[in-house]
Amino acid sequence: MTDPMSLAFDAARRAGEVGEVPVGAAIVRSGEIIAAAGNRTLRDRDPTAHAEMLVIRAACAKLGSERLEGCDLYVTLEPCAMCAGAISFARIRRLYYAAPDAKGGAVEHGARFFAQPTCHHAPEVYGGIRESEAAELLRGFFQARR
Repeated sequence: MTDPMSLAFDAARRAGEVGEVPVGAAIVRSGEIIAAAGNRTLRDRDPTAHAEMLVIRAACAKLGSERLEGCDLYVTLEPCAMCAGAISFARIRRLYYAAPDAKGGAVEHGARFFAQPTCHHAPEVYGGIRESEAAELLRGFFQARR
């Protein structure tokens, strides 16, 4: 199996190449890649078209279920509150992310969504995977825009 975090990084780079914030995600179940996507908020004119939302939608469609039990999500940036909510509702088993997001993240920063008593399902969370690579990708993208 191809490394799912590498697929997420590939999707992030492709997103960045077309002017999207370079964030990518991949969903895996039983060693099989179910879906991968990068941010498409600009292309789709949709503020919810974050990489995580797109892969969750694609995986649900492919598996024919609104629940992604037994699935793991790999993403290059700590998910925001919207994406954390979708991860919870989809019943993602494990979340692996690269760079923390002190400003917009909601897993280990901000709202800490999965720690709230109103959160019905919290995945196992593993952060900091290839963190420096993700941080550099984002830093380079935003420096080029200034």
